[in-house]
Amino acid sequence: MAFQSSALTESDSTKQVPQVHNSRPLLTSSLAIAALLVAACGTPSTQPGAAPKPAPPTKEEIAGLFSAWHRSLVTYDPQVVADHYAPDAVLLPTLSDQVRSTREEIVDYFDHFMEGHPTGEILRSLVSVLDEDTAVDTGVYRFNLDRNGAKESMDARYTFVYERRGGKWLIVTHHSSAMPV
Repeated sequence: MAFQSSALTESDSTKQVPQVHNSRPLLTSSLAIAALLVAACGTPSTQPGAAPKPAPPTKEEIAGLFSAWHRSLVTYDPQVVADHYAPDAVLLPTLSDQVRSTREEIVDYFDHFMEGHPTGEILRSLVSVLDEDTAVDTGVYRFNLDRNGAKESMDARYTFVYERRGGKWLIVTHHSSAMPV
């Protein structure tokens, strides 16, 4: 609150009245006008024609992404498997000590991995939904492979980190390591 004051004498009392300026009504009015403008204009997610924000996925939806990945795996086409990975994805594979961070490197890994005609199954899955576009599936899976003419079963720990990009769930990080014996 700002005050303008002047010393008044009895003779001045008829000439001038002290003026008190209260800026609070002006500030309150300005805030009210600003709030109305924001409400009228809306935010990008509330503007007409804007895509609605997607709902967070369910844990079952995220767990089901492994099934889609596995279906591509048993096509034995490494390009089809690589389509599940984001362009900037990182793969830390089970049967290689090389970090794969390009599509070409991911395709190369699966090209060799598929020589064993792998089939897989989830033994234990723990899903964490981080937000509407990010989730993690971690646990243990088992792969059955043909290696050197013999059937082999291998359990491994895994982590898939998924992001929804352009409405499609993609793997951004996939880590897999054989279980210790």
